[in-house]
Amino acid sequence: MNTTQMEKALSEAIGTFALVFVGTGAIVVDQVSGGALTHVGIALCFGLVVMTMIYAVGDISGAHFNPAVSLGFWIARRLPGREVGLYLAAQCSGAILASASLRLLFPAQENLGVTQPAGNIWTAFFSEVILTFFLMFVILNVATGAKEKGIVAGIAVGAVVCFSALVGGPISGASLNPARSLGPALFSNNFNSIWIYLFAPVLGALVAVWAWRGVGSGGSRQ
Repeated sequence: MNTTQMEKALSEAIGTFALVFVGTGAIVVDQVSGGALTHVGIALCFGLVVMTMIYAVGDISGAHFNPAVSLGFWIARRLPGREVGLYLAAQCSGAILASASLRLLFPAQENLGVTQPAGNIWTAFFSEVILTFFLMFVILNVATGAKEKGIVAGIAVGAVVCFSALVGGPISGASLNPARSLGPALFSNNFNSIWIYLFAPVLGALVAVWAWRGVGSGGSRQ
């Protein structure tokens, strides 16, 4: 049975909602609980929610949950151009709705998991580029066509998200995802350095496509 565009859009919206609600929600809960989750716990939340949602909808939409990933698939010729706008709109809508939900649940919290550089902005920028490169490179090599399915895909991608949050969290917030940063920024009214999180992940994803083609996958898996 062919998957309709509405099913793909809904899958991306739900998956991105889960990513932002659970991931940034973990940051908020850690703050209000005085550090009960810890940095490691937050990283695990991000990795686990991505892994589980890949298993849930990977065979429907590909489980991108990330505009940078969708653009990467498009450049890699593994996502039709006519679907790119649909994916991006669904992902941003899911992220915004998740942050709106967290604002309702935690009205006193000024910071809803907004991503900001911890120090030098260029250190944060290139951290986002490099970590998104790893994410996109792994996704391209474990995905089938434009879809992700099977045990390997969920574990591999979830692990990349987890170790990226562990390493990059204290430096840049380890967004790797324009939608994940957009939602919290809107509802925290904090757009400081938002350009980093809109452009760096896209650059990292595009470099990953080039590298994926360079190691031979581009020719053998299209």
